[in-house]
Amino acid sequence: MLSNLTGTITESIQITFFVLIMMVIVDLINVWSKGRFASLLDSAARWKQYLVSSAIGTTPGCMGGFANVSLYMHGMISFGALAGGMIATSGDEAFVMLVMFPGTAIVLFGVLFFIGLFSSKIIDFTVKKFNIQTCTDCEVRQYHNNERSLKHYLKEHIWGHIITHHLWKIYLWTFGALIFIEFGLQYWDFSKLSHEYTFAVLIISALVGLIPESGPNLVFVTMFATGVIPFSVLLTNSIVQDGHGLLPMLSYSVKDSIKIKLFNLVIGLVIGIILYSAGL
Repeated sequence: MLSNLTGTITESIQITFFVLIMMVIVDLINVWSKGRFASLLDSAARWKQYLVSSAIGTTPGCMGGFANVSLYMHGMISFGALAGGMIATSGDEAFVMLVMFPGTAIVLFGVLFFIGLFSSKIIDFTVKKFNIQTCTDCEVRQYHNNERSLKHYLKEHIWGHIITHHLWKIYLWTFGALIFIEFGLQYWDFSKLSHEYTFAVLIISALVGLIPESGPNLVFVTMFATGVIPFSVLLTNSIVQDGHGLLPMLSYSVKDSIKIKLFNLVIGLVIGIILYSAGL
């Protein structure tokens, strides 16, 4: 148990460190360009946002998810673009897929990219149509036109804004989520479910995808690789899950995080059930 706890602490620190790097990079570009980078992804060019966020999300690992969260928290992409980027994100499972079934993995990433791209538009339309409130507690865009010294940047932005105001929250949320996964779900075992319960596995794969963690989703990668489940189940799980990608968002807006997961759950189930019904 002690080794598991130590491993969780280490993993939480690693994730938080990567988040810090991504936040600093985005903030640095935004501050030193006086917001010019943000103007490239403004509301008048939403398809740029959708393309960029989905492309970033498709990159293997969780860094794409972290980058999209940073862009969203800096006001550079819309809620729909973030949700679509999370659809395209496969987390660390992407690396395992590339090892176990590289050809199918590339196809899956391409499918996720296009689903994320078009879902971004649908989600933004739905948010506007039904006046769903988003990003009400995560405005962190900061840049100053007349203050570009390194000392000011390090003191006001890196230390005063990112580290002291946000980073500790990110670590606590990350650590809490990983502890829950490590000690609360370690006895879950879906590998015994047979072909007779494939539809039930599809539903379960979507629900497991709600967990902001990579580990549990590897079960479905392994099951697909061994021929136990069809492509539709793997795709359903991949649409809903985003590895560790959403963890930093929890520290900024739990409400937005929940909304993203609910949107992606619905999209994952709809597409997954359609493909399952088609025999895929």
